[in-house]
Amino acid sequence: MLSAAFFVTSCTNKDSIYIVGDAAQRGALSSLFIVLNEHGPEGTKADSMAHYAAARKISAILIGSGWYAKASSFLIGLGDPPDEYAPWYFFTAAASYESAGEPQLAIPLYERIVKTLPDLIIEGRSLHYESLTRLVRSSARPERKIEYYRDLLARFPDAPDTGASHFLLAKEYEKTGAWKEAMEQYASFLPYFGTNVPGYPDAHAYARRLIEFNASPKDWTFESLDELVTNVRKALQSGSARQLRKFASKAGFFAVSWYQDSGMDANSKVSFDLSQFMQGRPIQSAQALHASSGPHDAYLRTWGWAGGRVPVWYLYFRTIDFPADPNVHGQWEWAGIYFGERMQ
Repeated sequence: MLSAAFFVTSCTNKDSIYIVGDAAQRGALSSLFIVLNEHGPEGTKADSMAHYAAARKISAILIGSGWYAKASSFLIGLGDPPDEYAPWYFFTAAASYESAGEPQLAIPLYERIVKTLPDLIIEGRSLHYESLTRLVRSSARPERKIEYYRDLLARFPDAPDTGASHFLLAKEYEKTGAWKEAMEQYASFLPYFGTNVPGYPDAHAYARRLIEFNASPKDWTFESLDELVTNVRKALQSGSARQLRKFASKAGFFAVSWYQDSGMDANSKVSFDLSQFMQGRPIQSAQALHASSGPHDAYLRTWGWAGGRVPVWYLYFRTIDFPADPNVHGQWEWAGIYFGERMQ
């Protein structure tokens, strides 16, 4: 019976660094390298598909045994000079680097696949698409991720994650201060109702509010909380729903119970007429804001509302988070209503 040593000596010197593991693994790898070289571009039976098949088996053994660096080195070597399977060699090398906890080594390989090599479909998967999805999840700078997302959306518009990609591209534009482009992407995202965006459970409410806010006149904002509350109190005392409505946010104003989510799509706008609840009568309000109020939001307890079984409402005020417009960013708005006594 031939020993593993025979197979090793039958392989080239550059192959020997990949002949590792126990006796069985070394024997299998040695045999596979003989097949690989035989079907390589300079082999006696040159066949790119057979060469690729042997490479897959070799890399599977190396990766499966945790020799990630060796697997990546081996595969990168096969991709230079590139042949029709070079995208797979580089992609698997990049994935091996990621498995080893070295994503910074994977990024250049994914970029090389996308920018310099033709796409390759393996088992129904586009390697350009798979590479781009990994690039957009990387820790690259926002400017680079914008490039990746734009490429992903342009080349794969029917991909299942297109909606999420529009939202995440908008977030990257936000980071660079490109608010016009961010708003365009949020607008493109809104039709994808029900799309789950990893890390952003309220993505639709967030995007909708920004779009509404951007398109609004922004004439309900105040520089200080005291000024806003003073004007709201006067409107409450006047009993005038028309006066009170002037101070309500015109973008994403909500009216919910304490048990509901203020970001729910169904409550993005108040659907009732305040005059039905005021009926021209003064509405009372607490002398001070609720103790839970903080530097960026506040609650005002009010009572005396008619037309329902819940006479106590808490008016909710908050600072505006909208860096796209420095004139209103950080100002105060009356953002919504919570019905009933405040939950502890």
